[in-house]
Amino acid sequence: MQPSEPYLVPHSSEAIDILYADRDLLLVRKPDLLLTIPGRHPKNKDCLIARLRQDYPSASIVHRLDLDTSGIMVIPLNKPTHGHISRQFQQRTVKKDYHAIVFGAVRQDGGEIDLPIAPDWSNRPRQKICHERGKQALTRFEVLERMDHGTRLLLKPVTGRSHQLRIHLAQLGHPILGCDLYAHDQALGMADRLMLHASSLEFEHPASGKLMKGCCPPGF
Repeated sequence: MQPSEPYLVPHSSEAIDILYADRDLLLVRKPDLLLTIPGRHPKNKDCLIARLRQDYPSASIVHRLDLDTSGIMVIPLNKPTHGHISRQFQQRTVKKDYHAIVFGAVRQDGGEIDLPIAPDWSNRPRQKICHERGKQALTRFEVLERMDHGTRLLLKPVTGRSHQLRIHLAQLGHPILGCDLYAHDQALGMADRLMLHASSLEFEHPASGKLMKGCCPPGF
């Protein structure tokens, strides 16, 4: 999760991997248990962008991964690149793939979860399914492997709502293993981390105009 309250978060000393670098952008692998941006608590200042700016002072954040989620991120290194990639996210032309291991055996080989999401103000930072006030949220999924302890899925979110993948899979009856917000106790206890990883990003390179795809296989 990306905490909304000022408390101390778990901390990862795992290094950030630079997967690709040019004059305009970076592709990096964020470890799990590392904030994307600084938290409110004074001791929550260690984060992905703070570390990257030690070597890349102009680096900026154009999208986020939750604290508990590992995987690939694109980091602009100048304002024109930031603006261009930001528009691609807003227009939903960036293609994102995630890998997850979820509780139970998912019977369908693939499908869609189309359920609107709204903040759960009485239980922050949780979100909730809300057909009256929620924003449209769509997740496509594909079964990669059925295992004894769960199912490995390829997830393709069309929208990018907060906690979208977690809450959609929980609503499907297959919460992500290790999820401390939406999983039941059995699924929570089956993993020592959130089994969710951003495995690829595909977008137009702002300078060259060419389609660029970065890949980052999961470590689980």
